[in-house]
Amino acid sequence: MSLVPALAEPPLDPSGEEARSLLGRELLHPDYHEHNPIEQLLDWLDRMIGGTIDAAADAPPLSTFLAIVAFLLLGLALAWLVSRARRTPRVAGGPGPVVGDRTASAAELRAAAERALAEGRAAAAAVDGFRALTVRQIERGWLEDRPGATAREVAVALAAAHPDLRHEVAGSAEVFDAVLYGGRPATHDQAAAVLAVDDALAGAHR
Repeated sequence: MSLVPALAEPPLDPSGEEARSLLGRELLHPDYHEHNPIEQLLDWLDRMIGGTIDAAADAPPLSTFLAIVAFLLLGLALAWLVSRARRTPRVAGGPGPVVGDRTASAAELRAAAERALAEGRAAAAAVDGFRALTVRQIERGWLEDRPGATAREVAVALAAAHPDLRHEVAGSAEVFDAVLYGGRPATHDQAAAVLAVDDALAGAHR
């Protein structure tokens, strides 16, 4: 029989009370109370907005009024710039399409051009006349139906098919772009020349 008293083995697991005590001490560590980046950003925004509101509340009434007026003027200036940009002629970015989404026939466009010319509206006559010319060539199969085609592209395609009229077609395309996308006026003779090109191309196909 051994005279050395047996040593009691320590418990392997802490008791419930000891576990709660250890957890409480661990949660007091500063690492568990640091904010993550998102929380820090939200806190910063909250402080900034709160500071701005407090500053506005503490500012004299005249300063607050002037700040409101400045914001209103800035908003009006931005709105004016946007509206002006929308009204700027497309010539700055290059000429646009001749007919876009075609809805009128060549006969309808030609009638509108002749009516405009008779009424002294040479610019409208030149534009509708070139559109009539373009749509007529599409209807007869001499031009590809491309809604986005420009006047220059139309002139190049027609010049390839009718080299004897290339100068006249190119001149009509220039008038069309200058009037519609350049904001320039047209003379009676220029509009009449556009209609004459339409007649010449129509006669060449008979």
